[in-house]
Amino acid sequence: MLTHIDKQGNPTMVDVSAKQVTHRTATARSIVVLPDEVLQHLADGDLISKKGPVFQTAIIAGIMAAKKTGDLIPLCHPLGMDNCSVTVQVNEQQEIVIECTASITAKTGIEMEALVGASVAALTVYDMCKAMSHDIVIKETKLIAKTGGKRDFKRA
Repeated sequence: MLTHIDKQGNPTMVDVSAKQVTHRTATARSIVVLPDEVLQHLADGDLISKKGPVFQTAIIAGIMAAKKTGDLIPLCHPLGMDNCSVTVQVNEQQEIVIECTASITAKTGIEMEALVGASVAALTVYDMCKAMSHDIVIKETKLIAKTGGKRDFKRA
């Protein structure tokens, strides 16, 4: 059964009025691949561009985006998150790994907020680095884990 389609086949929000309020968390990850000409600007744990500190700006953008998810994704419930954090790190393959973790105590989950936060943080890295190279790839965005609601999920 599709949850965003009513009995007449029309789009609808999911009715969460009968659901239990539970503590819910979700973590999403986006990976950005940068070419060497961009990575050479890595200093003191951040990338420095003409627009400013890339990672710090991406963190702020990710949090702001997660807060706006209900405005961006049709049929998402507008949520007042309890918390949202974004981390940005460089892994062993010299990829930028962005993780967004959001939490709420509510009747509906918060996966979309985590996914939007990670995605917009990745897009912000692209935007801030594109003057150095357009050979930037946002490789993947995926849900890593969620708790609360009907079932928990953790990617292997």
